[in-house]
Order: sequence, then structure tokens, then C-alpha cells
Amino acid sequence: MVGNQRLKYRSYKKLRTIEPLHTGGPVAITSNGSNIVTCLSGEALFTDIKHGRLLCRFPSDGQSITSLCLTPDASHLVTFTDAPSLRLFKIPKTLTGQPAPPSRITARPHDAPVHVCAVDPTSTYLASGSADGVVKVWEISTGHVTHVFKGHGGVVSALKFNFPRNESLGQHERVAQLITASVDTKIRVFDLTATSRNDQGALRPVAVLEGHVSVPRGLDVTPDGKWLVSGGRDAVVLIWDMTFSGATLGQNKGKSKALVTSPTPVKTIPVMERVEAVGFVHCDCDGSSTAADQHLFTAGEKGVVKIWNWKGTLLHHLGTGWEQEQEEQRQVLEAMYIPTLEAVLSVHADQNIFIHSVNSGKLTQQLIGFNDEIVDAAFLSPAVYPSNASESSVHDNYIALATNSSLIRVYSTSGSSVQLLPGHSDVVLSLDRSAGGHVFASGSKDNSARIWAPSHSSAVSAQWTCVAFCEGHAGSVGAVAISRTHSDTDTRLRFLFTGSQDRTIKMWDLSDVPLTSDDQQVLKCRSLTTFKAHEKDINSLDVAPTDQLLASGSQDRTANVYEIFYRPSSGSRPPSGEIKLLGTCKGHKRGVWNVKFGKTERVLATGSGDKTIRLWSLEDFTCVKTFEGHANSVLRVDFINHGTQLVSSASDGLVKLWSTREEECTATLDNHEDKVWALAISTDERVIVSAAADSVVTFWEDCTEEYEQEKEAKRVEQVLKEQDFVNYIALHDYRRAIELALSMQQPGKLFLLFGDIKSSATESLSVSNGSVTGHLAVDEVLRSLSGQDLALLLRYVRDWNSNAKTSGVAQSVLYATVKLRPIEDIVSAFGNESSDALSSEANPRKQAGGRTAFKELIDSLIPYTQRHLSRLGRLVQESFVLDYILSEMDGEIFEGEGHVVAGE
Repeated sequence: MVGNQRLKYRSYKKLRTIEPLHTGGPVAITSNGSNIVTCLSGEALFTDIKHGRLLCRFPSDGQSITSLCLTPDASHLVTFTDAPSLRLFKIPKTLTGQPAPPSRITARPHDAPVHVCAVDPTSTYLASGSADGVVKVWEISTGHVTHVFKGHGGVVSALKFNFPRNESLGQHERVAQLITASVDTKIRVFDLTATSRNDQGALRPVAVLEGHVSVPRGLDVTPDGKWLVSGGRDAVVLIWDMTFSGATLGQNKGKSKALVTSPTPVKTIPVMERVEAVGFVHCDCDGSSTAADQHLFTAGEKGVVKIWNWKGTLLHHLGTGWEQEQEEQRQVLEAMYIPTLEAVLSVHADQNIFIHSVNSGKLTQQLIGFNDEIVDAAFLSPAVYPSNASESSVHDNYIALATNSSLIRVYSTSGSSVQLLPGHSDVVLSLDRSAGGHVFASGSKDNSARIWAPSHSSAVSAQWTCVAFCEGHAGSVGAVAISRTHSDTDTRLRFLFTGSQDRTIKMWDLSDVPLTSDDQQVLKCRSLTTFKAHEKDINSLDVAPTDQLLASGSQDRTANVYEIFYRPSSGSRPPSGEIKLLGTCKGHKRGVWNVKFGKTERVLATGSGDKTIRLWSLEDFTCVKTFEGHANSVLRVDFINHGTQLVSSASDGLVKLWSTREEECTATLDNHEDKVWALAISTDERVIVSAAADSVVTFWEDCTEEYEQEKEAKRVEQVLKEQDFVNYIALHDYRRAIELALSMQQPGKLFLLFGDIKSSATESLSVSNGSVTGHLAVDEVLRSLSGQDLALLLRYVRDWNSNAKTSGVAQSVLYATVKLRPIEDIVSAFGNESSDALSSEANPRKQAGGRTAFKELIDSLIPYTQRHLSRLGRLVQESFVLDYILSEMDGEIFEGEGHVVAGE
């Protein structure tokens, strides 16, 4: 920080981003649980779960992806779109985040959209079920259709391959089945080996299972193929015994159908919710791991994953329950078991993805698919710091985001972990953190504010929960501001201000609010005062660093400044507080979106819908400076670098840095495509976070020292090169001098060098000694100059040739170059500018590009050369007149005129 204080301005660069991951659609995960495939705006994303890093993109045909599946060996990805079309992608070995082209595209694989697909355990076959009731089986390697199963009574709702692992069976005795479910509530079992035996009923199901009264949505079989589990929207899970003689149907060729037995349900489990996914799990939930006591999971409308034993007993839930009004948003759309992790992945309707451990029931990973419109942000620190702690000692390890949701997102600033905080019943609009960032407050459309504190001080696994709430406003709470200071001996909170759509400001007592949450009862805060502040909605509040002043910004185009009177409790006397209006800042032509006190000086910054930022004096509440530069409403503003700079964000999607002294923009940070509602600055000002309506969160890192070091290194390197250039000239080492000047891209030094050589050659008449340029060493340099340097030199010649004063040197260098080198060599030099390793002869496209560039150079040289030639021609003619006059001056022309005058 000491080095930064000596610098005039801070500079920032993009460090990392948090971008949308999943906006709805199918999801797949690798068998080892390390990577996940999600859908985002018509393309599939392949992402590293642990680090949240994008590995690869799989583009579609512009249509939404209706179904996808990943082969068990993670070698291929198959997607189906609304078109409909089938796209097969090969997973690249080198994953760089770039788009991967499809290796095969099949147009109209079905006559209707495909909603379900599955791959067999050997990664050989693909099954797809469409909305017209047709199921096709494809060979992945060739793309050929091997089976077509018809007769489903409507949309195919689920598919599952049954390839039992039984090494004792011979090749002709092994079972290969496809199990399907459709909206006619029936489950069908097809024998995939029947076609190889030429059975008459090869394409008919060997068994039809009837037991559900609504559409089955989930199917799974045990690895040995003996048991089948099915779950449907009839809130029932059925377990079927698959050891039936259905395989004899093809062998008896339809003559003994009475001998055929179908699977029968051996267990019915009422789960009391619509089931969207079901499957077997292999765990040790209740201490038993025998095959006779299989466990299974169900997931559906209530938004939680339930673990059941074989007897139908509910063992435990994976995840917590939600309020009744949130169940529609939290319901599970898809779930799958990850054997290597012994965990269940669930995809919810609000685009969030959870991974829970089956054994412990704990949440191991949480992925936020889509944050929607982000409206506010605040840095958090799980540890409690004293008021005199230095900025460098405070670690902002988390950041809280308020989005278009009732759930607050808390992200880790270094990793991909995230926590969802339920508590509000409507959209959260504003956030503000306490001194040190240990506790933060939130305001919501549910007319309330809540106080959040971490459960413990561990920076690795801090979990924030609600410890207090404030109710009393008659409108949405759009602004919150918490006290900034506390004593060194007492770290308790002091007060909170809330601004509402009801145009009032309320002051709340927080002296009894705990700094950590230990599963205690949520405290209801007491209101100390209510103040009618503005004529329209209150958009922003801010408390001065000393806790003595409060500022408010409103849609009525004004900003008010109040004096804060707060008296903590003493003995039996309860705490009290009030605010007094000191002045109003008037001057904005649109509503004031944000207010922020200076950290060191008595100034107030406001950002307005009139596209300007204004600085106000707190002495007389007059505008002292105005900053213009944003193309739309200024939504957030804050001070950095000891008040010498401002940072702002606006509806134009830009973040700008301003100098408060010069009133000018010093830098523009661009990484958003929509309104930047949220702006947060870390305690040490090393990181700025901007979040926008495009659901993108950008971390900007302070690179001032790095920038200055690079700038100083370049300056030192430039000085050394200039000194080397002078030394080379003194030693007559023209080769190194010319190459160094070209590498430094300094045409002025080259011009002086060639000019001096030309002048010295003219004086000494060394051209008669066989030198073209005037010096044999320079001739050798031009003869052997590399292609890239030669092209650069000729471009300098073109620029010199456009000026009559410098055209002489330009023409001499051009003449020498054409004289010393063949024209093919010069043309190839322009073709090899970008890469000397590739020759023009080996690359026809590059050769053509070299000829085009050379032609452009010649076209720009010819007009000026003709002009210089005409000028020299006129000069020669005028020299003849001058010679005639001078010659006559030595003759009798003036003497004759003298005699005439005398005679007169």
C-alpha cells in the first residue's frame, strides 16, 4: 500500500468472472464426478466442477437442446435439438474453453422432438425416444440405426439400458435389454439381441409392465439386472423383479405365449410427491451393505432428494425443505447417482445444481446455474476485526449477491463454492455490510430487512444465517445502511437504517444482535425512529465513516444529508436514536440512484439518471464538481485511493475510474452487456467487483504496481537500446544499428542513419567505389535483411517518400533495395511478415497476400515519386534559365543597355 500511495492513479485488470452456467435443459455428468455438461442459450458447456472452469463449448444449430447424454467413458457427447437434429461431439483431449465442432450431424433423426436419450454402459449404443412414441437405437461409432421400436402410446418419458454384468454367461446367453416408459403409464422391455436371432417378434416388447397410473419419469436397474425401480408422477415408486422368462417369447415364435411371465412389482413405496427421478444407490446409510437391502433415491416436486431402503422406509433427506411458495421454484427436474463419489446430483427448476453425499447427507458441491439480474453486491469476511485493524489485515474471502430472487448468493472469492441463503419471501433489492464485513444486512420486496452473521469464524467453511429481522415498512425496502464503527473493546453492532418505497427512513437498534449464529432464535429488532424523507422512492442510503452523518438518494432528484444521534443503552435506559435533516443537495435532472460519503474528506458523491456524477460539499451542500462520460444512468459510485479517484458503474454496461482533481475519466473497464447495478470494493481496494443484469460477475484486480513496473522496465530497456544504437553507429556496425532501429520501431533514427550515410557518400564520392548506398557495409545489410525487417523498412520508405524534405533519403534506400535484391525476394518478404518460418512457395495463400501487400506499397509510392520527378524536372529547367542569366552576366548584355542609356 505504501508503493500505491506514491502512484497517481490506480489501474485495474480483469481477474476472473462468474458467468451463467445453466439456463435450463438436460444435464449430464462424467462417471468420476469431476466434469459436468449443462445447457446455456442453445449450447452445451463442459465445466470443471471443482474449480468452476469452462473446459469446452459444444454449439448447437441455434435451437434449444431438448436432450443430451454423455458416454460413460466420457469420449463423446450427444445432443438433440428442437430442429430436430442429432449432433455427436468428440470430447477434445486438450480442453481450452473453445468451441468444439460436431463430428457428425444427423438431420431429422426423428419426426418429432427427442426428450429422452440414454447410452449403454459399454458406450456403444445410443437410445433416443421422441414425442411421437418412437424409440430408436443407434450405433454411436457409425451412426447407423440398429433398432426402431414403435407402439408407445405417446411421448417417451424415460429410457434405461439393462446390460447385466455376469461374466459366467456365454456371449449368446448374455442379456441386452432396453427399458422404456411413456405417457400411457406403461413400461416396456425390449430384447436387443432378438434381431440377431431373426425372431418374428424382435421389435415387439418381451414384457409390458403396468402398475403406474401416471407417467413414469424415472427408471433404473441394478448392476446385476435383477431389479428394476420406476417412479412416476403418481407419487409412487415400484420395485420390479426382472428374473422373468420373457426371453422365451421369441424362442417359442408366438406359439406358447401363456408360458411367458412378466415382471411383477414386489414393492410399492408411496413417496407422497410427484417423482421426477429415481435410482439405486450403493451406500451404508443404516449400517447395512448387503445386496438384499438395496437403497434407492427419489426426487421430485418438493425439491429434496430422499433416500429409502428396500422396505420402503425413509432414511433421510439430502437437502433442506423449503417454504410452500418456493416449492415450484425448487422442485427437482432431474437427478442422477454418481457411484465414484457416492453422491446424488439434483437439478432444480431455479437452474441450481446440488451434489449431496449419500452417506453423510451433506451438501458437497453447489452450482448456481443462472443468477439472473444482479442488483447489489457486498464483500464479506467471516472473521471479526477490531475497528483499528489495517486494511491489509482484513481478508474479504466471500461476496454476497442480491439477484432477482429471494435467495441471497454467497460466493467464495477464490473458489467455486457458493451458499444460498433462504429467509426473505420476495426479491432481495439491497445489501450492506458492517465494519470489517463480518455481518451484513439485506432489504427486500417483502417490506423487511434481515441481518446475517456467520455460524463460526472459520474462513474455509463459513456459513451465514439470519440472526435478526426488521419489520415495519409499508413498502419495499430498497436501501439499507449499517453502522460503520465499533469500539475496540466492544465489537457489537450499533444501528441500521432502512429506506423504503413508502418514502420513509427507519432507524433500528442492533445492539442485541449476535455477531455469530449458533442455531439460536432469530431476533426481532426494535425501531428507534421513523423519518419522512423524500417525495418519491428512496434508492440509496449511506452512513459516514464516523457514524455521524446519513445520506439518502431518491427518485425525486435530490440527496439529503442528516445528522445521526445515537445513544447506546446504559443501565436500565434502553438505546435511543434519531436523525435531523441538515441540508439537501439539489441539481440533478433525474433521480439519484446512489449516494456515497468520502472516506477522508467531507464530500458526498451522487450518481444520477441524468448520466452524471456530482461531488457535493458537506459545508454548504453545493455541487463542487461534475463528472460526465457515461452514456446512460449512473447506478453506483464509490471512492478509492484515499478519495483521489472515483469508481462508477452505469446502465451503459461500463465501469469507469475518475480523477477527482482533474474531473476526467482515467480508465474504462468493459466486460458487461447490460446495466451494471452492483459495485463492491474490497477493504484493501485490491479488488473491485462489478455485477450486472447480464448475470455476469467480474472481479477487477489492482494492477497499478505491475503496470508501473512494466512501464519502468520498458523505459530502461528503451534507454539501453538507444545507447546501444549510438555505440553501433560510432563503431560503424551498421548491421546491428539498422536491425536495432527496426526492432525499436523508430523510423526517425533510421532516417538520420541513412541520411548521414548519403551525405558522407556524396562528399567522399564513395559511390564510384561500387557501393549503391554509399557504404559497402550498408549494402550488405540491405542485401541480407530478413523478410519481416525488409517489409517494415519499405513501409518507412513509403512514409518518407510522401514528404519532399525526406523523399531524397527514401528514393536512395528504395533504389538500393531494388538494385540489391531480386523482386521475388521483396514480394516474399511481405508474405512472410507474420511468420518467417513459412515460405511463400510452401504457402500459396500467404504468397498471394504478400503480392497484395506489395502492390499496395507500390501503388502508394508511384504518385509521390512522379510528383517528386516532376518537381525535379521543373527545377532542372529553372536551373537552365539561371545558368543563362549567370552566363550573360559575364557577357555584354548589361553593357549594351548602358550605352543606350548614355546615348539618350
